[in-house]
Amino acid sequence: MHIRKIVFAGAIGAIYAALTFVVAPISYGPIQFRISEALCILPFFSPITSAGLFVGCLIANLLSPYGLLDIVAGSFATLLAALMTMQLGRINRRSPAIKALACFPPVIINALFIGAVIAWAETSGSDAFQAAFALNGLQVGLGQLVVMYAIGLPLMFILPKSSMFKKVFDTGTLLM
Repeated sequence: MHIRKIVFAGAIGAIYAALTFVVAPISYGPIQFRISEALCILPFFSPITSAGLFVGCLIANLLSPYGLLDIVAGSFATLLAALMTMQLGRINRRSPAIKALACFPPVIINALFIGAVIAWAETSGSDAFQAAFALNGLQVGLGQLVVMYAIGLPLMFILPKSSMFKKVFDTGTLLM
């Protein structure tokens, strides 16, 4: 892998982790607005950012109250959502409808994975797991929906117009 790609992915990971830590009180828990998740739009424009998001989430989840399960499952959820978003970016990067759709994988994947992690932590897999999963999945999904569509979607339209974004992404060096 080209050194620029590694450095760029590392920078994305560092930004993700730093944003999560800075707003930690709202980044963890059943009701969360993880602002850093808005960065999950970046794989739409550049696949290499998926790796950075994965590592950044892994680092951020070291502070998770849900322990190893969240470190593993939460990081995998971010990677899976990033890869799905990346695939949508390959369809058509200019389509407003595809941009809106690309914000959805992080919502649904995190609702499922993180909802399950929190429910498991709360119930230890008892009979109450299903009810806890439904409630936590809904809460996490709603928080993710707010972040992705109130911050992520506008960024999908604003960032490509910025000169810095054009310099980094339109050169083609980081697109593949």
